[in-house]
Amino acid sequence: MLTLPPLHTLIAFEAAARHGSFLRAGEALCITPSAVSHRIKALEDWLGQALFLRINRKIELTAAGAAYLAQIRPALEQIETASRQVRRQAGHTLR
Repeated sequence: MLTLPPLHTLIAFEAAARHGSFLRAGEALCITPSAVSHRIKALEDWLGQALFLRINRKIELTAAGAAYLAQIRPALEQIETASRQVRRQAGHTLR
């Protein structure tokens, strides 16, 4: 059995890192910045490691966060690619 953090926390983490903002990550994911923050906090608690430095309203990846992002981003991209291929084979159009 796999022992993974919840997928929604990984998606929020990747979006926040990509956008450099919980606000913009929330906009991209159609959730509130508070929801992004809660998901990031849940992931940090799960990992036992801070992933972002929070300075006023700005965020910056910690060294651990940057290393984690480099490892999980390709896996998330592979999941996205595999899902697109399966949907395409099923005749679904992607939004």
